[in-house]
Amino acid sequence: MTDLNGQVVVITGGETGIGRASVELMARKMATIVIGGVLDSEGEATVAAVKANGGKARFFRTDVRQREQVEALIDGAIRDHGKVDALINNAAVFDGFVNVLETTDGLWEQIMNVNLRGPFYACRSVIPHMLKAGKGKIINVSSIGGIVGYADGPAYTASKHGLIGFTKQIACEYADRGIAVNAVCPGAIDTNVRGNSAKLLEEHAPAKMSGAGSDNSWLQRVVPAGRKGKPEEIAELIAFLVSNQASYINGQSFVIDGGWTAK
Repeated sequence: MTDLNGQVVVITGGETGIGRASVELMARKMATIVIGGVLDSEGEATVAAVKANGGKARFFRTDVRQREQVEALIDGAIRDHGKVDALINNAAVFDGFVNVLETTDGLWEQIMNVNLRGPFYACRSVIPHMLKAGKGKIINVSSIGGIVGYADGPAYTASKHGLIGFTKQIACEYADRGIAVNAVCPGAIDTNVRGNSAKLLEEHAPAKMSGAGSDNSWLQRVVPAGRKGKPEEIAELIAFLVSNQASYINGQSFVIDGGWTAK
């Protein structure tokens, strides 16, 4: 069993979906969790659920598009706990499968700001602390949209490809100083990513965002497993990569998609 006892884990977008499942799983494995996100009620509900089960968690309101807020998240974790053992860059927004001609300047910029700029800010803030400690784990939640070109719209796909490149680069830079950096690439997962994305993108959200994906008949055609993944299934992989059992894994992108990209 993966043991995270004593570890301090910072996760962005930890209020819902994959993030919340990861928070709850790692808390059960005895990690202390620091959540950064913009969905206040969901964030506090996640903390309450963790504490009700005897775990430790705290929520900081954090818009990853804002450098100062990301720095405050990391500083808060260091202030409260004296260290950050792992950072999980999970906060992300979706572009609703709109094509390049439908992608506005505002949509492109917001997708890049959340999906790529946010992880950059977080890594730049946390790495000095990990270097001082001589160890650390960073997990960037990318997507199969980061390794293939048919899964999503161009803004989302470009941002997730960029996140994998960023993962590889910083893994190479800091591997010999005790920091391991990996990416997780989920396929179709049963979350409310479209609804949350529409809420965050506001006026930049594509009109068809909220209605996309209501018909799941496509799963049988493109996903050999014939179903969406569960957030808890992705959380298990994330928790393993945070653990000491994954000490020699670095610079990798792990696909977890029910066979979608193998077809």
